[in-house]
Amino acid sequence: MTQTFRLTLAQLNPTLGALRENAEKARKAWAEGKAEGADLVALPEMFLTGYQTQDLVMKPAFAADAERVLDQLAIDCADGPALAIGCPHWDGSALYNTYAILFKGEIVARPYKHHLPNTEVFDEKRVFASGPVSGPYRIGPLRIGSPICEDAWLEDVAETLAESAAEILLVPNGSPYHRNKHETRINLMVSRVIETDLPLIYLNMVGGQDDQIFDGASFALNRHGKLAMQMPAMEEAISHLTLTNGPEGWEFAEGDKALLPDMWEADYRVMVHSLRDYLGKSGFGKVLLGLSGGIDSALVAAIAADAIGPENVRCVMLPSEFTSAHSLEDAEAVAGNLGCHLDTLPISGPRAAVTEALAPFFNGTDPGIAEENVQSRLRGLLLMALSNKFGEMLLTTGNKSEVAVGYATIYGDMSGGYNPIKDLYKTRVFETCRWRNANHRSWMMGPAGEVIPSRVIEKPPSAELRADQKDEDSLPPYDMLDAILEGLIDEEKSVADLVAAGFDLDTVKRVENLIYISEYKRYQSAPGARLTKRAFWLDRRYPIVNRWRDGSASLNH
Repeated sequence: MTQTFRLTLAQLNPTLGALRENAEKARKAWAEGKAEGADLVALPEMFLTGYQTQDLVMKPAFAADAERVLDQLAIDCADGPALAIGCPHWDGSALYNTYAILFKGEIVARPYKHHLPNTEVFDEKRVFASGPVSGPYRIGPLRIGSPICEDAWLEDVAETLAESAAEILLVPNGSPYHRNKHETRINLMVSRVIETDLPLIYLNMVGGQDDQIFDGASFALNRHGKLAMQMPAMEEAISHLTLTNGPEGWEFAEGDKALLPDMWEADYRVMVHSLRDYLGKSGFGKVLLGLSGGIDSALVAAIAADAIGPENVRCVMLPSEFTSAHSLEDAEAVAGNLGCHLDTLPISGPRAAVTEALAPFFNGTDPGIAEENVQSRLRGLLLMALSNKFGEMLLTTGNKSEVAVGYATIYGDMSGGYNPIKDLYKTRVFETCRWRNANHRSWMMGPAGEVIPSRVIEKPPSAELRADQKDEDSLPPYDMLDAILEGLIDEEKSVADLVAAGFDLDTVKRVENLIYISEYKRYQSAPGARLTKRAFWLDRRYPIVNRWRDGSASLNH
């Protein structure tokens, strides 16, 4: 008689710290799996607590509460399939990242995470102890090995499980998005399948947590790395799989294969969903932003409209005497195209009052950056006042190019609770606007069509803090600037590397200096959606005070 095994995969979105709500989501997934005749219902890594917990999980009361919720979940799910769920475990001497297997009211197995990542956004060695490599666990006729996330990125744990008679690998993950990461995951998991000659499931969570979004895109591989099933990216989904034990061992039946988004759609969806979850999980239903008539604030307005609906987005134009008629028209066009409310709040009165107050102190000096920044800080003050009064989270609108070189005013346009485009270089802002104008998806709550007018995309960027100001008065052209920034930040290239690539030495040195002297601003900036492996925050941790500058190009001459 042919043996079969039914497996339900729950690619779901937990909320960090919402232990009982997360357990309830697990219960509902378990009930759905039970109705489908599942033998095992599986959820991702650290699903019970949400991920990443950072230092919260080290609080004894939190870890104890998680254990109580897990015990109750085991009791609630006693009459039916086994349930696998990621959770922390304190054994009396150390804290571990584990995968609890619940069956008939008890925890029947608890594989430990052995390899603890300490790269990019991860700092697990600070939080967890490395657990021993666990053997496979049996559910009905099937022996399952569960390398937890990083344990499957290296070969030793999977090989040990195969040598210990595991018949399939079920890999629970809390793997956050960065550009082109799915290809890396597939390649690594195919390697594990080829090395062990075992079918493999890669089960990832979805949803946003602070700057990170977990993008799902779970999949199943049969022997030889053949894709048997592909779940969608960046949305909750539950899939039911059947395994059959044939002459060569267990094998997945062919399942649905979702179409995954390309790079431009994936980035945009991450920005939309990270904002949606950041607001929803923080308790905010509405946002506001300063809509200047420029491209950055236009893109943020579009992202916000797609995340929570245009009716929940307030745009505010805060003109000064330097604001062009084009900017007023463009802000009105963007808000109108998106269907967002637009208020106009001139800063001329407050600016006159501040100018008068500072006059005795500024007397005898030439107008300059200080006076320009007063305008930006007045806008921040007024926007924050509206945010406080009406409970609308203020969004900041600085792109990665500006954030990198400090082309933003602290306590001014940097004020706010979240920055959806913080990890998007200016040249990508242009292309993302064009992509959004040409594409609309069911997960977007804003309207279809050209929501960002072509004039907004094509006109020379300007902060409009003085007459006839252009960004290129202070910065290299953005195509050049972004190429240098990607080299210095994303690729960690030396000044000499960039000079050898054809960039001007003085320009590269100037950009490098701007990056370093702007570190203090980034320490005080709002979080934002992570799109790359070198996003500002946990990916790149530099000191604020830093006198070192790269002299490699000079040494080579």
